[in-house]
Amino acid sequence: MSSSGCRFVVLISGRGSNMQAIVNAVHEGGLAAQVCAVVSNKVDAAGLAWARDQGIPTVAVPHRDYSSREAFDAALADAIDAWQPHYVLLAGFMRVLTPVFVERYSGRLINIHPSILPAFPGLHTHQQALAGGVQWHGCTVHFVTPVLDHGPILAQGLVPVLAEDTPDDLAARLLQVEHRLYADVVRWLAEGRVALDAMQRVQVRGVDSRAFVLTPRGVASAQEL
Repeated sequence: MSSSGCRFVVLISGRGSNMQAIVNAVHEGGLAAQVCAVVSNKVDAAGLAWARDQGIPTVAVPHRDYSSREAFDAALADAIDAWQPHYVLLAGFMRVLTPVFVERYSGRLINIHPSILPAFPGLHTHQQALAGGVQWHGCTVHFVTPVLDHGPILAQGLVPVLAEDTPDDLAARLLQVEHRLYADVVRWLAEGRVALDAMQRVQVRGVDSRAFVLTPRGVASAQEL
């Protein structure tokens, strides 16, 4: 890690609410870290305007400008590498990345997925949860591997599923947990606490539990309950 601290580039496709949580965690937590740039595959992504208002450089790499996934990923990697990040954080980035891209950032590429992986990979996770009749739903922050929605798990969060829930209800409730979860993971990364063991399991120094739960008083880690 350089003397200027941990450098993050955040990738988004829309409003970037998790990106905002990451930026706020860096600023409010007094971390030796910096969100160097926010990159999107959509020129009109609302999160880009928010980032610019915070003084964060933004870059748009429109995926429709490229004839293949490989060409887009190469251009995206060039945009990322210009900022020399320690970690690339996917925060609502709605593109499936090629294995070549994933391997390029092996051990440095992190995603948040709206389910308790390995349950409900892919899209429409809230609908999947309701259709499956589960009593708890959640989200997972994980290292990205070439297998979609798979990889060493950094942290997970849980919310109860209520009888009257719609997918939108469930998504809104879960978003509170997502923001806390990703913010804490960013803090661990910035503080150099995260390592992978020989079995490719995540170890976080000084953290006993990496589970978070929505309670009536807000989001709490298992250690705080």
